[in-house]
Amino acid sequence: MRQPLLPLSIYVWLLAVGVPSFAFAQGHTEFAFVHVNVIPMDRERVLADQTVLIKDGEIQAIGSNLPAPARAVAIDGHGTAFLSPGLADMHTHSETRQDLAVYLANGVTTTLQMGGARAAFIDTIVPQVNKGALAGPHVYASFLVDGSTDYNGFVIRTPAQARAIVGLAKTNGYDFIKVYVGLSSEVFDALADEGRRQHIPLIGHGVTAVRLQRQLAEGQVLVAHAEEFFYTFFTAAGAEEIDTPPDPSRISAAVTLARSHHAAVTADLATYATIAQQIGHPDVLAGFLAKPEIIYLSPNDRLAWLRSPYLAKTARLEAKLGFLRLMVKAMADGGVELIAGTDAPGLPGMLPGFSLHEDLAELERSGLTGFQVLSTATRAPGDFIARTKGGEHFGQITAGYRADLILSADNPLSMLTTLRTPLGVMANGHWRDAAALKDLLNEVRDNYRRASEPR
Repeated sequence: MRQPLLPLSIYVWLLAVGVPSFAFAQGHTEFAFVHVNVIPMDRERVLADQTVLIKDGEIQAIGSNLPAPARAVAIDGHGTAFLSPGLADMHTHSETRQDLAVYLANGVTTTLQMGGARAAFIDTIVPQVNKGALAGPHVYASFLVDGSTDYNGFVIRTPAQARAIVGLAKTNGYDFIKVYVGLSSEVFDALADEGRRQHIPLIGHGVTAVRLQRQLAEGQVLVAHAEEFFYTFFTAAGAEEIDTPPDPSRISAAVTLARSHHAAVTADLATYATIAQQIGHPDVLAGFLAKPEIIYLSPNDRLAWLRSPYLAKTARLEAKLGFLRLMVKAMADGGVELIAGTDAPGLPGMLPGFSLHEDLAELERSGLTGFQVLSTATRAPGDFIARTKGGEHFGQITAGYRADLILSADNPLSMLTTLRTPLGVMANGHWRDAAALKDLLNEVRDNYRRASEPR
């Protein structure tokens, strides 16, 4: 196997001036990736030895031997490095600038915050990171609603409240309404109708009183977990959920349902696998907390992990995990829009940024091709946002798309692990090489160490 390039072998300089290399290209708006092998993700292909021109955070042109503007910062791949779209984690519960920095250091350039965030995150941190003033991925956000206080959602119990909350979410800059399990049928209908009127799509869980068939028919655009099909599709209404998986012959019906409504499904196999591993196993949880990368998890989240609710449960989910692997593979082959997501950091074992790579590995183990796996974290999230929100394009290396990019030593279509150690990442108009990404992680680590030291 060819040894990966060292970060120092990626030289960055101003074409016209020839200044020395630097880690973080701050203050520059024009870039040229030269002699890079491009994985555009429009279809399965590699474009060898290309130049990619960037201006103001947008891809301007791609081609061989393109002349670079005189003021452009050049990043040279020497004909051996690969340029692919930045990754997306489309199910997160992070709400701190430290988490966002950790995501970025792992090559994650887009996240979908799936509810429960404080107003300060939505009002202050998200706008700053989305305009490049803070280090992190581009953040989309959802407003979580439920019909009870059981799962800490914002409670709404009448159709009038449902309609009001859609307008409130829109006013406060949310992109989606996330529905949870306890909503009444009448409230869900009002949310769906008002969401269509105000262009705030519904995403989320299977609602017990409504069920996935009607939710998708009413316009819900995303199923937040693949396992939601267990609860409100495969299991009959009113029946108790059991550990035995459905007959695999029923998978085709789930594929047909999702495709017929052009609904996206979150392919969160690593999330379900992590739950299955830790149920009744404190030693597994201890192993999560002993991983070297735990230094990048906030002290508050570490404490929350120690109180994992799964330790007291008795379910055995291994057989159902095997079923989910079959279903997700069938969905990938059947043209369902699968998007990667992890539930980090709220789920013990799922660390921001790092867990997305675990999810991609789980998808690969489930038989998805390299292109199918990479699509769940690149082109599919981009297509989903473009279709449901409009106005923004990312997830492919195409002129006019947001310049969310990863430079890697090897081809991620055949070696996904290369994305765990990016040579550099571009997001929100900024380029950071491997040294600058490491600096982000070190700053997070040091902040948490100082917070835990006695004063």
